[in-house]
Amino acid sequence: MFRSKVGDGGRGGRAGAPGQGPGAVPGGGGGAGVDRRTVAKSAALAAALLLAGGGGLAQARTAGDVTVRLPAPTGPYRIGLTTLYLVDGSRPDPWVPEIPVREVMVSVFYPARTVRDHPLAPQMTEGAAGLFPQIDPAFHEGLPASGVHWAATMTHAHTGAPAQAVRRPVLLYSPGGGDPRTVGTGVAEELASRGYVVVTIDHPGDASEVEFPTTTAYRKEPFRTTVFREDPRTDPQRFRTVIDTRIADTRFVLDQLEVLAAGRNPDAAGRPLPADLGRALDLRRVGVYGHSAGGTTAAETMYEDRRIDAAINLEGFLDHPPETPGEEGKLFPVAQYGVDRPLLLLGTDGFSYKQELERSWSAMLAHSRGCTRRRQLDNATHWVFTDYAAIVPQLQAAGLMTADNRIKLIGAIDPAESVPAVRHYVHAFFARHLPSH
Repeated sequence: MFRSKVGDGGRGGRAGAPGQGPGAVPGGGGGAGVDRRTVAKSAALAAALLLAGGGGLAQARTAGDVTVRLPAPTGPYRIGLTTLYLVDGSRPDPWVPEIPVREVMVSVFYPARTVRDHPLAPQMTEGAAGLFPQIDPAFHEGLPASGVHWAATMTHAHTGAPAQAVRRPVLLYSPGGGDPRTVGTGVAEELASRGYVVVTIDHPGDASEVEFPTTTAYRKEPFRTTVFREDPRTDPQRFRTVIDTRIADTRFVLDQLEVLAAGRNPDAAGRPLPADLGRALDLRRVGVYGHSAGGTTAAETMYEDRRIDAAINLEGFLDHPPETPGEEGKLFPVAQYGVDRPLLLLGTDGFSYKQELERSWSAMLAHSRGCTRRRQLDNATHWVFTDYAAIVPQLQAAGLMTADNRIKLIGAIDPAESVPAVRHYVHAFFARHLPSH
């Protein structure tokens, strides 16, 4: 999903993501059933909590400098977290010709044996948090460029904690186009707290900002930022590169998890691993889920890779943009032929490009083989499937976002409803098809 202030237009949404495009949501907001009084009410409540301090959803560290909080996971397990720097020497980078290899950063969330003496991890690294307000507001209308201390937001996961030496199902997550993996933290933590190992993937050059643990001869800075300045769905060849790269990244990550499960360290910088992490992976039970372009990636990767047993597409197109305006784009094979494993299509009623999405999702359901199901979250819009569902109302409460921009981004739905609902849909699907116990 891509909503850039530059180069708006086309069917897509945020960079690389087959998702909601720029412009107003039909009806001036989040779709049918949106009640602006609901938005105002929840913002007023959040503002009251903010001023009360301590127990609120957000509180100011200093005047005009807000720290947002992520909702706590609800499962029985404490969570460990580590990052892996993975390098695929068989592929050059598709976005920067000077980079002769494909670098990928992932975060691994897992049930921890103990979290004692292991500090909580921040949602973003210092470098990524510094770049976030410079880049992401250009893609998400109304997101503040100042007034938020992004580096201060903490996860509920403990850095480097030893893993439980119990084989767990593995779930991979691909974020929306242009989004960093860090905005999928809340759902990843919820799944890890319920007994899954969750691996969130950054797609460098696509993601808004990615920080690496080291520089290299071909990358002089420890970070990369997105190459996108407009919606890739306006360029069929670029969009094809987006999805092909994401599928290859996802399959490569799965390859590296096999290395990890075999007792070796796949981290290209040789950084130490948490104790027993490799023993926590059950690669006989693998799922993948993704948002927007990540949803496209999840569905098509399952079609192409038999190692994946189940997938969730969170509002991603399953067709290519048309080569010629006015024509229909080619369906991805997953929608053209269907799959014989479980697939969930989860959307919203307020998605600006719901009509365009309908063609490929209907085709998918026509070849469902009894394996594909579709569900909808009402009073919501495209980014409700991300951490923005909880973050944006806090920003509105702090006076840093308007009600209109909140509705365009996540809908009028209150986070007290949306956060548990999204978590339930995702966890219930995987609990049915890849139970953690």
